[in-house]
Amino acid sequence: MANDDRRDEKKALTEQDEKTSGKKSAEERVREIKRRKEEAKRAAEGDAEVKSEAKLSAEERVREIKRKKAAAADSAKANADKKSAAEARVAEIKRRKEAAQAGSAEETSSAGSAKKGAEERVREIKRKKEAAAGGSPEPNADKKSAAEARVAEIKRRKAEAAAKKAGGDEAGKKLSAEERVAEIKRKKEAAKRKAGEGEPAADAKSAAQQRVAEIKRKKALAAQKKQADGEAGDKSDREKKIAAMKAKAAAKKAAAKREAQAEPEAPSVNEPLLAKYVAVIKERLGDEALEAAYINRLAKEVPTLVAKPEAYRAVAELLKSDERLHFEYLAEIHGTDFETHMEMYLHLYSYKNRQAVALKVKVDRDAPEIDSVTPVWKGADWPEREAYDLLGIRFKGHPNLTRIMMPDDWVGHPLRKDYEPHDAEV
Repeated sequence: MANDDRRDEKKALTEQDEKTSGKKSAEERVREIKRRKEEAKRAAEGDAEVKSEAKLSAEERVREIKRKKAAAADSAKANADKKSAAEARVAEIKRRKEAAQAGSAEETSSAGSAKKGAEERVREIKRKKEAAAGGSPEPNADKKSAAEARVAEIKRRKAEAAAKKAGGDEAGKKLSAEERVAEIKRKKEAAKRKAGEGEPAADAKSAAQQRVAEIKRKKALAAQKKQADGEAGDKSDREKKIAAMKAKAAAKKAAAKREAQAEPEAPSVNEPLLAKYVAVIKERLGDEALEAAYINRLAKEVPTLVAKPEAYRAVAELLKSDERLHFEYLAEIHGTDFETHMEMYLHLYSYKNRQAVALKVKVDRDAPEIDSVTPVWKGADWPEREAYDLLGIRFKGHPNLTRIMMPDDWVGHPLRKDYEPHDAEV
């Protein structure tokens, strides 16, 4: 019995396990189905989004196409409007041309009528003259002159009417010219009638022309004389001014010479400083270090030292390092070609003593070489390179002695007085 019970219990447990396993399998299948449904749903949503985006892109393309069509339509309309405006302008121009041609035809017709009437009147005048052939010649001449005057008056009126109708500036000018011609003719006819014959009028015309020519000649002579007088006056004024300036300069020079002879030159206020600098240099470097020492009265009376070439560097170092001098600032340095020799000029300043000094050194022109002061004052670097580039002075001990302005392959030194360009085109 016990065995049966155990078998039943074991069987029951086995069935229960099978049921539990089946239940778990069913739940897993359900979860799998749900998962697949969710995946299908997400895929469907993704497809919907893709379709929506595709639809949106299609709509945008449609809108872009519509916009381009509208722009093309606007452009076509604008072109059509321009074409219409151009056709309207062409039509207006044609209309004005036709109107102008019509006006010209009317003027021509009017002028023809006036001309015909004038010819008829001239024939009438001739007929009357022939009828009165037995009379004196002078009345006939008067009648002829009167007829010509009437013809001129008719022409004037005709031109006036044409100008009035046309309304242009050119017609007005033509009218004015014709009026002047008519007036001249009228005066001539009056002169003929007054003289009784044509020859005196011709003589009067010739006399008038002679008077006009004489007036022009006198005017030309007066203008030439005025111009000559003006040039002579200008030249005379310039010469007077030059002479006055020369006389003033000569008087000033003579006065300065007299003053110099009368009174000795007053000593400079910087003489004590110059004496101090010379004494320190002689004390430290000996009497042979300086070639000259003086006060430069043309440069604010600055004390000036001229060092010998072999002592130039030593003098420069002493001027900077000695506590009694202490010229720590290099204000200026440049080279000059004096044709007989080269020269380097240094302007130094002591902020400690508030004093200035100029240092010079003469350099042989044929072999221009001197010690560099760049190790003493760093500011001498580029100015010495400039002097080397433009004057050809070589500085011994310079850290980078190369051209600074001209190319490395440039021939010669442009600031030398005897410089000749290697390239003829320069």
